[in-house]
Amino acid sequence: MSARNRRSSAALVTAGVAALLTLSGAAATAMALPSSGREARGSATMVAAAASTHTLSVPRGLTISDGTRHVVIGGRSVDFGTVVRDLAWNPSGTKAAFIDGHGNLVVSDPDGSHRVTVAARPGGQTWSHPTWQVAAADRANGIPAKNNIIFSAKIHSSTVLERVKATSDHGKPAKLGLNGEPGEGGVPQTNNTWPNAGGSYGTSVYENTHTGEVYIRDDYLRQQGGALARGSEPALSPGEEEVVFVRSVGGHDHLFVDDLGAGTNAAKDITPHATTDYTEPAWSPNGKTIAFRTPTGTYTVTRTAHGFGKPVKVSTRTGLPAYRG
Repeated sequence: MSARNRRSSAALVTAGVAALLTLSGAAATAMALPSSGREARGSATMVAAAASTHTLSVPRGLTISDGTRHVVIGGRSVDFGTVVRDLAWNPSGTKAAFIDGHGNLVVSDPDGSHRVTVAARPGGQTWSHPTWQVAAADRANGIPAKNNIIFSAKIHSSTVLERVKATSDHGKPAKLGLNGEPGEGGVPQTNNTWPNAGGSYGTSVYENTHTGEVYIRDDYLRQQGGALARGSEPALSPGEEEVVFVRSVGGHDHLFVDDLGAGTNAAKDITPHATTDYTEPAWSPNGKTIAFRTPTGTYTVTRTAHGFGKPVKVSTRTGLPAYRG
């Protein structure tokens, strides 16, 4: 079975379960510094000029962190009282998770107060890009509720995914299990990074820097997964139906969206006219808008009746975009 068929099969299983159940339900310092190979190439000024004709307005719920103490929330700068790297929000937007200046995994209130060190980084490790894995309990299938934080851990020369309970205080993270589809062989256990979880079932996506592919990890009825497409920096849509990721095209990084329920060649370039690098995408809670980073600021692209519209600049602040649910 091909990787594409594996992905489609997993999506159909999830859709079937969703029809039966109703469940309730956002590289160490990678966002603080320009990603390797992400420096502006070509006419970045053309993008800025195209956006100069309208007044910039940060969309509701969009936040931008850049590795300093200050995070843009609701269009204003909020001092968290500590360095904030790779900020991510829980689905309700009531808690923020990030890597602090000491490299520890921290959870705080939306203004940076009531900080708790969920896990302290051991020597010789570098942590990055936390993401919340939240799912309600499914008593019919004996599945407990999930409230975890998954993150990337570089341990000497090996990069793996780890997980810890979000409510921990100086907890001990454990390596995240990664299994392939039954009968389809294994998936890479190292060189995995940029995890992103979404939806109501604990599903996550991540990239493998060695294979250059985006992978999906289904953690609902049983843990399984496989490669989706060539790319990096993936983000799973709130409905777990699509994945947005970055892929280089003609010397620039473009954004692609892959429909998990579609067949072969489902990934579509939603920024075909990019003249600079579009990176670090993040979905809005309603799944209609994708925010992303460029060398000149933060942009969004919104779904229309015919796909996605043109990129719109919403802030001159350059950093990691994230939506506070």
